[in-house]
Amino acid sequence: MADTIAETVDLLYTIDQEHLTLDQQIALGTAMATLAQAERLEQINERLRSIHQVLNSWALKATVDGGR
Repeated sequence: MADTIAETVDLLYTIDQEHLTLDQQIALGTAMATLAQAERLEQINERLRSIHQVLNSWALKATVDGGR
């Protein structure tokens, strides 16, 4: 997903905004807002993965230590 976001950012910032119609400017603004939301969701997802890894390691350690 990160590659798609980066590619989309590149595309959005290459658009010449001075020559857009009002409807196109609104669509571009909407696209940028949606992209910002996707980037934030990706950050949240990365943090959740980290938390998941920690919890899994704790659970594994508890299983190993509890089996003694």
